[in-house]
Amino acid sequence: MAFSTDQHAGHRGQAGIDSGTGRSWTVVGPDFRIEVSEPAAGVALVRMDRPGARNALSMPLRQRLAETFDRLAEDDGVRAVVLTGTTAAFAAGADVRSMQGVDPVEMYRRHTEKLWAAVGSFPRPVIAAVNGYALGGGLELAMNADIIVAGTSAKLGQPEVKLGIMPGAGGTQRLLRAVGKFHAMRLCLTGEIITAADAERMGLVSEVVDDDVVESRSVEMAAGLAQLPVLALEHIKEVITLGADAPLEAALGLERKALQVLFASRDKEEGMAAFVERRQPAFEGR
Repeated sequence: MAFSTDQHAGHRGQAGIDSGTGRSWTVVGPDFRIEVSEPAAGVALVRMDRPGARNALSMPLRQRLAETFDRLAEDDGVRAVVLTGTTAAFAAGADVRSMQGVDPVEMYRRHTEKLWAAVGSFPRPVIAAVNGYALGGGLELAMNADIIVAGTSAKLGQPEVKLGIMPGAGGTQRLLRAVGKFHAMRLCLTGEIITAADAERMGLVSEVVDDDVVESRSVEMAAGLAQLPVLALEHIKEVITLGADAPLEAALGLERKALQVLFASRDKEEGMAAFVERRQPAFEGR
């Protein structure tokens, strides 16, 4: 399914210029680019590139990335998103220079949690394709995805303690929920940087592949997701996300209700008919 073409016309934004129409566009910021393309039907590939800074997450970059995800969320043609950086870095962390001399009120007023929410609350599957460094805010960003595919040479960690601060955009809480108390304590207290293999062993990444196939593997996975019934994908994502922090009985109730809702969908009828008739289903997203 192609992206809708009426939502992506070029326009000028607060931090730069968007160019491109239809299935791809580019956000040009003061010292970064965000490129959006459609490498497979129904898949949006979002690439961050801040040359010379290892994709350090400046406020303008965060703002435009959030705007990009907001736009993609409005397009029913987007069934899955792959978020990636460059071969050198997914994102090496927050922009340290932008935090020097900043007081608590200014930090509060930045409301970075709202910017990451555009990624974490995206209604359909998001895959983080991680090459190189995913540190500090970069790892926090990756943990807002649903699936993390990492290259063998990737380095991950929460080293904020070495700057006299601590993670502040999910690094303590999402990490805790992903890997448990003792791994989270170790990473946040020591600031240790770990390998992709270590991250996979502790449950922090979904899959480790050769560096040169991180993007292609992520796109392949996203393309497979894009062929599945989108209503089922959205409900599965919502139930797992919300159920993680709910009491078990409440989460099980949420699961049952979501399943029951899906029994009203045309895709449920099509999927079951295709299974019985031994043919490929033609899902409509309805």
